[in-house]
Amino acid sequence: MSDWARENVSVLTAVASVVALALVFGAVGGVIPSSLLPQASDAVLAAIPHFNAAVSATAIATIVLGWRAISRGNVERHRNFMVTSFALFAAFLGAYLYRLILVGTTEFPGPEAVYSYVYLPFLAVHILLAIVCVPFVFHALFLAATRPYEDLYHTRHSQVGMVGAVLWLVSFSMGIGVYLLLYHVY
Repeated sequence: MSDWARENVSVLTAVASVVALALVFGAVGGVIPSSLLPQASDAVLAAIPHFNAAVSATAIATIVLGWRAISRGNVERHRNFMVTSFALFAAFLGAYLYRLILVGTTEFPGPEAVYSYVYLPFLAVHILLAIVCVPFVFHALFLAATRPYEDLYHTRHSQVGMVGAVLWLVSFSMGIGVYLLLYHVY
């Protein structure tokens, strides 16, 4: 990457985070018109939550394996797992936003008490962690992309990456919990 990118990781992090979160909030808020997207079949739209649950479970595995690789000093394996984790995150987000724009949110099918006292608080924490992890993940990614790995030891990559990975793991895990509540428990 260029010297400019290397010297402006914080700017790149901020821009990428704002763009990613603007897409999410734009989709949730109905600002992005569904007419901009090709219409998938009902079967494809119905399969997206199940696909995303599988992607989330796979991302949990790749994050854990990436963490394990770096703890054993295997930088190349760590890099591969973390890039895979990010690609899975991007696939999840793309599929989620596509379905959200075309279909909207999914109504909770369970009892009102479970909705109010279990589902909504659980969903709120999941969403909060998903939002908070975005800049950490981008910052760790941009640090790694703009430097040789030897130089990463002189940055905050490991600290930012650790926070991002923990938030990512918990958010993906809670996302699977939301999926189970919506599609399997009720």
